[in-house]
Amino acid sequence: MSEIISTDRAPGAIGPYSQGMKSGKMVFTSGQLGINPETGELDKSDIKVETKQSLENLKAVIEAGGASLEDIVKTTVFIKNMDDFAIINEVYSEYFSDNKPARSCVEVARLPKDANVEIEAIAILK
Repeated sequence: MSEIISTDRAPGAIGPYSQGMKSGKMVFTSGQLGINPETGELDKSDIKVETKQSLENLKAVIEAGGASLEDIVKTTVFIKNMDDFAIINEVYSEYFSDNKPARSCVEVARLPKDANVEIEAIAILK
């Protein structure tokens, strides 16, 4: 049986979907933008700041599902500009220094709210 994951430590869904789902021992997150959950604002002025907030939101949803960053087995990173790849990797590696999940990274034409980065994950509970 699946259960919806919801936390106020990450921004609410901006459409007809949930922040995440827990099904058995698996946790699936929706894509997390760099929206500050306290202000509802997306700071696109610095790709490092935006990426860090996206990862903090991802972490909050994963934790609300009973998992941790160490339990993540797969991430997908959507970026608006592949020229930001190295900077995004720099921030990403701060969150995944020991556990290095499988990952796809895709350049996309546009993201919701004209964000520069969106990250989703799949975790397996221990």
